[in-house]
Amino acid sequence: MFNIGLIGTGNIANNRLAPAVSSAPGAQLWSVLSRDASRGKQFVERHNAQSPQPVFTDLNDMLSDPNLHGVIIATPDKLHAEQAIMSLQAGKHVLVEKPMASDVESASAMVQAAREADRCLAVAYHLRWHAGHRRMREEILRGDIGTLRHMRVQWTLQAPNGGNWRASSEVGQWWSIAAVGTHCLDLIRWFMCDACGEVESVKSTMSSKVWNQPHDETALISLEFKSGATAEMCSSVLFEAPRRVEIYGDKGYVIGEDTLGAEGAGTIVTGDGVVEFPVSDPFSGEIENFVESASKGIPPEVDGAEGLRNVEILTTAARESGLPYYAR
Repeated sequence: MFNIGLIGTGNIANNRLAPAVSSAPGAQLWSVLSRDASRGKQFVERHNAQSPQPVFTDLNDMLSDPNLHGVIIATPDKLHAEQAIMSLQAGKHVLVEKPMASDVESASAMVQAAREADRCLAVAYHLRWHAGHRRMREEILRGDIGTLRHMRVQWTLQAPNGGNWRASSEVGQWWSIAAVGTHCLDLIRWFMCDACGEVESVKSTMSSKVWNQPHDETALISLEFKSGATAEMCSSVLFEAPRRVEIYGDKGYVIGEDTLGAEGAGTIVTGDGVVEFPVSDPFSGEIENFVESASKGIPPEVDGAEGLRNVEILTTAARESGLPYYAR
């Protein structure tokens, strides 16, 4: 069995990652790291962690376990790099939640650490394992909508106030683009880079005047690819709106409605009608890919280099935005 440790016991770990680990063939939840030992105990009891000593409050102690094979990092963004590098240097494979780091230098150091340790470094963009998104990509790769010309992604949510940890600078770097925008960017690159080449231009507008926190509340980012194709994305924490993925070619289009999220559901249509797909847990596919990659020594679908490129583009967009915090 591939023994996995969870670093962080928040909502995403509790509701999505731990259940996905439990359902992954050949893997099991082994141990957890939590700031609160009692919370960690409740977590391992709920998810049936298998280690004789499953709860840790110190990362070095957790990583010293020779029976621990890999870790999933599900902590606030600014903690990712240090925790990932420590884990890789301890000989553990790493799946890190998105965005993989809060600055380019830290993300680059993670990639280098994985290379030196000869260990898997994967980034958790679960929307790539949404069955409908995979069908959309198959249609695009077959040429069903012709040459790609434009893509648009919108994902928003409504925060109750400015108290979210991503809104401040203590453990986060971005707000809307870290919460959901980084997923939008990953989908854009996944759907478009193979046919359109690399992103060559990044423009953005970001605002932060409602809650008056330093980080982006709404972000609009536009991209141009080597081929001349374009893309745009909107992320926000200020309003609820339809979650949409739109892809346009010179011979047709494909649109996903409410496919963004954790459920693996929604509706997909083309000019020819509705695209059928099975509803399944995308987190399960993400974990299975990590386990296979680490166990067989093959690259994960989303590796550290791709996670780094995502951070590079987010950093460029933030600096282009004109928000004073990002002008440094």
